[in-house]
Amino acid sequence: MDPGYHLMELPTKVLIGEGVISKLGDFVRDSAGGGRVVVASGANVASKVRRAVESALYEEPIWVEVAAADLMNVDGVMGAAASTRCIIGVGGGKSVDVGKLAAFRLHIPFYSVPTSASHDGISSPFASLKGLDRPYSIMAKPPVGILADIDVIASAPRRLLASGCGDLVSKLTAVKDWELAHKVTGEYFGGYSASLALMSANTVLDRSRILGSFDKESVRELVEGLISTGVAAGIAGSSRPCSGSEHLFSHYLDVLAPEAGLHGEKCGIGTIMMAKLHGIDWRRVRSALKNVGAPVEASQIGVGDSKVIEALTKASTIRPDRYTILSKRKLTRRSASLLAKSTGVI
Repeated sequence: MDPGYHLMELPTKVLIGEGVISKLGDFVRDSAGGGRVVVASGANVASKVRRAVESALYEEPIWVEVAAADLMNVDGVMGAAASTRCIIGVGGGKSVDVGKLAAFRLHIPFYSVPTSASHDGISSPFASLKGLDRPYSIMAKPPVGILADIDVIASAPRRLLASGCGDLVSKLTAVKDWELAHKVTGEYFGGYSASLALMSANTVLDRSRILGSFDKESVRELVEGLISTGVAAGIAGSSRPCSGSEHLFSHYLDVLAPEAGLHGEKCGIGTIMMAKLHGIDWRRVRSALKNVGAPVEASQIGVGDSKVIEALTKASTIRPDRYTILSKRKLTRRSASLLAKSTGVI
């Protein structure tokens, strides 16, 4: 695409509040009419919300179990949805990402119904799946609509909610990396989308003790922040305001230790270290993450020192086209070790 312009794609509508899952049928009716829809969901989530979803929809949906965030599950959802008018992703990251990519490939609308708030994929135009030719998120389209029932999300495990705070705070260093790339390479920088992402990140820094209670009011604030950062990516036309060196670190850990830690947990830990490289107050980032119950040490997610060091030195190879502080600093094993130790990550 010509670097002089970019395409913005945003969710059309968002419904958020307590008990709003009962309004799901009306919410998707513009796309589904009165016809059947496909619901992509994990088995555990389906057992909790199936009755509420089915009673809200006008016809019994076609349920497709999403066992993993991979292409095989995308194919399964696509096969079930071939003769339907829209797909609803109900659950956490894997169900939303699988449903999102399936709908994108079928050219039909997708609706996001998160049951937790662990990362900003609930609203972003990106899907993160295993088995692709790249270890990072790919561009799809944002959901047409997002229905966020605070009663449902507030009942999610606290670890998932804390992970969402980790993903939010990572926008601090993502925006810094974007600014750096603009200065060094001339890459487009969008001030408005950057400010929107930073506003959500600063909410975690300023209100971490309140957010860490994870009552309904704070969960709503967290969800609204995650939706806003997804919208920021849509405005930017790229993941730049939401994903920088801290995400590259997280993605490299995905390669080294695929079962260790949640996405937002790894991004939060990465943000602590990247904040120090950028000259941001990394201690404040670390304190905020601790306040919400997110991990601040690699050992807390089962990652050893050597893998942290390797990820720091090689993360920039994940996306050599994306200029970040890691492109500028080019950490050696020694400097990476000093960085991780000095910030308490190892």
